[in-house]
Amino acid sequence: MMADDTITTRTERLAKLMEDRLGIGGRGLEAKLRKAGRSLPKWVRRRAAKLVEAERRMGHPKLSRQIDPAGLDRAYRQCERYLDNIDPMDRHKDRILGFLAVNAVNLGILAIGLLVVLKAGGHL
Repeated sequence: MMADDTITTRTERLAKLMEDRLGIGGRGLEAKLRKAGRSLPKWVRRRAAKLVEAERRMGHPKLSRQIDPAGLDRAYRQCERYLDNIDPMDRHKDRILGFLAVNAVNLGILAIGLLVVLKAGGHL
């Protein structure tokens, strides 16, 4: 059986990784999962939610017996592996490139629209 401090340590570790890698604030893993939204794949959110639920159940003597330690180990390792592989600088670069791409397309559409209006008005 996993000790309560082990589950707490693991949820704190995942919360710290989410803060460092994704820039998500909040108190504890549960709050960070709510804020993460679509920043995390559904499977990661589900596995992390398992850890949050196990942490909650550890406070209750009868419910703590229902915890599956092997399943929690697996869920923790998968979440940790996913979060470890996230590069914050790469995410930042992708966000900037996405912003620039959208604006480039918008400027192209604006230029085409301006040319159509000038052509229709007989100025070209």
